[in-house]
Formats: sequence, structure tokens, C-alpha cells
Amino acid sequence: MKKKVLFVVLNEYADWEGAYLATAINKGVMPGRESLYETKVVGPTLSEVHSLGGFRIMPDYSIDNIPEDYAALILIGGDQWKSKDAERVAPIVSDAIKQGKVVGGICAGASFMAAHGFLNNVNHTGNGVDNLKEWGGDNYTNEVGYMNSQAVSDNNIVTANGTGCLEFTRELLLLLKADTSEKINQFYDFQKNGFVR
Repeated sequence: MKKKVLFVVLNEYADWEGAYLATAINKGVMPGRESLYETKVVGPTLSEVHSLGGFRIMPDYSIDNIPEDYAALILIGGDQWKSKDAERVAPIVSDAIKQGKVVGGICAGASFMAAHGFLNNVNHTGNGVDNLKEWGGDNYTNEVGYMNSQAVSDNNIVTANGTGCLEFTRELLLLLKADTSEKINQFYDFQKNGFVR
């Protein structure tokens, strides 16, 4: 049975930030390669969720009924990470970290993690250290752990800025051992550089 990777999306989520990762998780890193995981979507409720680009998806789970047997929890950025629905996600992230599960936060998802103190013991990145300080206030105490990178992986936590979706994907695929590091790096190189160099 394939392990689940849960993508948490709120209304006005950033469609592009999880697209590469979801495809590589669900269909395999390279064409013809076996997929070890399956993507599942977690929304505020089981009602459809709307993206910034106008896509509508139906969640597999609501925030209130996520399964316990999942491999990774991925927070996809967007415009609602300061909402009441977002606050309901904080205990889920806390539990995932305590259990040693892989947790990823990109763009506002990383900012949300800073706001709840989840980045205080790991190297991390996001939409700039000033953004993380603004979101986190007194809850963000790890400015020295901030790295000016597209994506950072440390102690089962992967963070990225809003333009680092490919790097975010690569770091999560490596952490999940979704394929060999060689195949994952080939996937990243092809997606980043394409057919023409």
C-alpha cells in the first residue's frame, strides 16, 4: 500500500507551489518509475477549495478528520494562512513534528510555521527573514537559523520561498526517498532547465 502525502490547502492557495511535488509523488519521479506515495488533499472542510488561479478541488479530508497514517504534511502557500481555518492547522503541524513526520511549508506556509514557533530549532528559509519576523513576532526566535536559499531541509522540516517550488520539491523528494538521489536530481534538472540549455 502506498503511503499518503497530505497537501494542506486553504482557499486562495497558490496552485503552482505544489504542482511539481504532487505529480512526482503521485505518478513517480521519472516516467515509468514506481511511485511509493499518493497525494491526498486536506481542506478546511470537505467542500471545494479555490486556488488563486481559479482551480477548484475537492479535498479528500478536512482539517478535522485527517488520517493518522501519513508520511508527510505539506503546507501550500496562499492568501489565507492568517485565517481562522489556518489556526486549526497548527495542532496538526505540532503533532506531525512531534511524531517525526516530514513537514513542508512553502511561501505563506513557511511564514505560518514561523508564526507558531515551528522553525525555532531548525535551519529554514521563507519569503525573507523580515517576513518571518513580521509573521512570527515573539514566537519566532531563530533568526540565526534563517538561510537565504530557495529551499532548506533540516531535521524532517523543509521550507521554501514562494519562487522555490522546484527546490522545495527536490528537497522533499530526497527526504522521502521517493526515488534514488540521482533520479531526483535528474528530475529537478530537467524541470529547471528543460530541453534547451
